[in-house]
Order: sequence, then structure tokens, then C-alpha cells
Amino acid sequence: MSGFSLAIGYVVGVLATWGWSFLELPNPGPVLARRSRQICVTLVAIVVAISIWYATEWQNSIRMLMEMPPLETTAPFRFFAIALLVAFILVSIARWLIRLGAYLSNLLQRYLPRRIAISFSTLCVLVLGLMIGNGVIARGLLQAADRFFLQADLLIDDGIEQPTLDLACGSEQSLVDWEAIGRRGKDFIGGGPKPEEIEQLTGKPSKRPIRVYVGMRTDGDDHARATLALDELKREGAFDRKILIIATPTGTGWLDESAVDTIEYLHHGDTAIVSMQYSYLPSWITILVDPSRSKRSATALFDQVYAYWTKLPKEERPQLYLFGLSLGAFGCEDAADLMETFQDPIQGAVWSGPPFPSRQWASIVSSRNAGTPVWMPTFRDQSMVRFTSQQNMLKTGKPWGPIRNVYIQHASDPMVWFSPSLAWHQPEWLSEPRGPDVSPGLRWYPIVTFLQIAFDLPMATSVPLGYGHNYSPSSYIDAWVAVTQPEGWSQTDLDRLRDHFATPTETPQANSPIPDFDPS
Repeated sequence: MSGFSLAIGYVVGVLATWGWSFLELPNPGPVLARRSRQICVTLVAIVVAISIWYATEWQNSIRMLMEMPPLETTAPFRFFAIALLVAFILVSIARWLIRLGAYLSNLLQRYLPRRIAISFSTLCVLVLGLMIGNGVIARGLLQAADRFFLQADLLIDDGIEQPTLDLACGSEQSLVDWEAIGRRGKDFIGGGPKPEEIEQLTGKPSKRPIRVYVGMRTDGDDHARATLALDELKREGAFDRKILIIATPTGTGWLDESAVDTIEYLHHGDTAIVSMQYSYLPSWITILVDPSRSKRSATALFDQVYAYWTKLPKEERPQLYLFGLSLGAFGCEDAADLMETFQDPIQGAVWSGPPFPSRQWASIVSSRNAGTPVWMPTFRDQSMVRFTSQQNMLKTGKPWGPIRNVYIQHASDPMVWFSPSLAWHQPEWLSEPRGPDVSPGLRWYPIVTFLQIAFDLPMATSVPLGYGHNYSPSSYIDAWVAVTQPEGWSQTDLDRLRDHFATPTETPQANSPIPDFDPS
């Protein structure tokens, strides 16, 4: 990232110099030119020295907020050497293109005026660079990623075996072929709590949670796979359960155990969760390639399930909810269009880590109540949509309406807060008060902050649970309790459930105080 910053800064300086010459403005004299170079070198040296001096402190400022052990050093000379190498490669490529443009310009000047020849050759080189970047480099990297993640999707994790229970999805009697489900789908089907495990924790009788998953390698298009998922739900008796959740997975087809396991405990296994794979690439790659995949898949599955659900007697059918994490939230947030379901609406949804292209999320956040921060907004009277984070912000004392929707988002999640406008505009999430997990040392700089957050995208899940793009079971418990209203759970019972899912790195509520802010 530092290498990209250095190369871009160098290119900006070169372009400025070219622009000055192209406009035929007077050049500075030799004395002034030498002085300006000396001043520039001195300023750059000062900035580099300050950056190296504070690098470890800056890094530890966010590691402390995310409860990670501090670093003794960030190896400044090593990363400075890497930055120089990356910048050298990028600048060398740019210089090769410039030489190509100059050669083309010299050829054209035999037939065209000088400035027209320069402009036309520059345009040609830029188009060529974009074609090579998008058509060769980007496509090659994408194809390599596609092959890698396709092979990963074919793997089976240790301990995951084909279900032997006839009523289970993927069994010999199932309508869904076990081999076509995919790695993440098999993890979802083969994982989760067993009835006896739920009974042991809750002390109450439990049913076997129903889980249905249709993989990408199942024959047919989205509509055909959605129809198969519906038929499998019917076969397993999912519409006789209390809770039915249409879940849209992430780009890899993964469904967060923290989300699906907790709802099954809260309702003593009287649940059914159905999902359909649309990709095997990570969400941040799928967003760049074709983010509409998730929308098409989520809409197809919802339409099938909803159409059947509305035909059932209201007093006998299950409560219907949506769930999506990351690109899954982007895909399913528009699936249950309010205008189309107005006569017979679903009961609500839980969305976590909505990615930056999410239009519904962006519209709600931009229309938030005045005085509430962008990382924890309130919307209108809070009867339909609420937001929460590491701490439970859902108990506002205001009544819910018939439809309950909850967004879970972290102030430190780059998947949520990335935007191309970061290159030229300071974002609202860097204003005060900041989120509890955003470093106080983070400042906005043109282009640089854009690169910082962009490079964070593929690393968004490499931080401890409860930060970045890793959403904790505790947050999901808060959201599911608010949305689905499980019966018979005291605060002590909920605390015991949190302890059951807690990990040593998940203690955000005790150590990450929210700045003074009244959600009401």
C-alpha cells in the first residue's frame, strides 16, 4: 500500500510538471528550481521520518482497540524497502507507457499538429493500458482465483460426512445431491447443534434443526435450484416449524456459524434455515466481478418460498425471516420488496456487515435521524429498522412494529465503509464521535485513505471476532432476540448462551466503551 501511495504521488508530480510545460507557462530559473527541489526533498524526508517513527504507535493504536497484543516494531525499514520496490515497478511500467506514447507522438507529428499528436497518442496509451490492465492482468488474476476457489469448493472439511438421517438434506433420500452441495454447504449441513446439545444447555426439549442448502453445481438455473430448495423444505417438514429463515450466504457460500447456531438454540431447534449458493469466490472478489449474482439468487429463492408460504393458513405457518452476512446482506435486503409483500409481509430480517454497494442500507443510513453517527444511526421512530454493534444498541425503549429488521455493523469493517469517494472526500465515519474500534490516529488524506481501506478489504476477516468483518455470536444473539422474540429466556439464560459461544478473543463489551451517544 505504501508502494502504491509513493508511485501515485510521484505520478501526480510528473503530471503537474507536464501540465505546466504543456500550458507553456514560464519555467522557474535555475536558482528557484534548485531551491524548490531542495525544499521538496527535505519535506519528503521529514514525512518519511515521522511515518517510520510513529508507525508502530499507529499500528498498536488499533490493535489495542481490537484487543490484540501490541507489536514491538512494525519493521519500518523492511516495509520501506518493500514500498520502494513496489513503487519502482509501478513507475517503471508507467515510464514504459510514456516512452510508447512519445514514440507514437513522434510518428503522428509527421501528419498532425504537435499538440493534437500528443493528445491523441496519450489517449491511445491510456486506452491500451486500461485494456491490458483489465483484459490481461485483471482477467488472469481472476481466472487464477477462480481455479483456486473452485478447487477449495470441492474439498470436504474433516469431520463432515454425508448425513445418514433420511430427513436430512443431502442424505440418500434427499432431493439434493450431496456431491453437488459444495464445501461450505456441506459444512452448514453437517455442522450445527444436535438436539441433545441444545437440551443440555437450555434444559428444555429440543427438535432437530432443519437445514437445507442447494449448491451451485446442482443442475439448472437459479429458478430451478430455488424450486429444488422449496421441494426439499416441504419434504423435511420445514413449514411445520416455528421459525423459517431464508439465508443468503457470503460469496464463498459460507453461512456464519455464529448466526445460524444461535437462532437454533434460542428456539430450541424449532427452526428451518434454507440457503442457496451463487458463488465460490470471496465476497470482495464477487463484488468486483458480478455483485448482482447474490441478488438474483436471493430473489429467486425468496420468491419460491414466499409464494408457497403465503398459501398456508396464517395461524399454522412459520414466522418468516431473512438473513444475510456481507454479500449475502447485499443480495437479500431487496428480496422481500415491501410494496410486493405489503398485503402479507414477512416478520423481519437480520443483516450483518452490509457491503458498501448496498443501496437499501445506504439509503437508510443517509436518512438517519439528525445527531446520530453514521456508524450507529437511528432511523425514524425505530419501529422497523434498528442498528447494533459490539454492544447491544437495540433496547431503545421504543416499541417495535410488526416488521423487525436489524443491521449489525462494526465501525472498523472496511467492507461496510469502503467507497471510491474516499479518494477525494473525507467520510462521515471519520468524524467525531468515532466508532469504538476506529483508531484515533487515523486521519483522512486524499488517495492515501482510499488505498488504506481498499487494501483492508481482503484482510477484513483477519482480525479478532467482534471487529472488522468478523461478527460475534453475542451480537447475533442480541439481534435474533430483538427480531424473533424467543420465549422463556431470562437475562441469566442469555448470558449462559453467550458464554457457550464466547471465545477468548471475544470480549468487546467489557473493553470497548461506546463514546457518549444516546441512541434514542
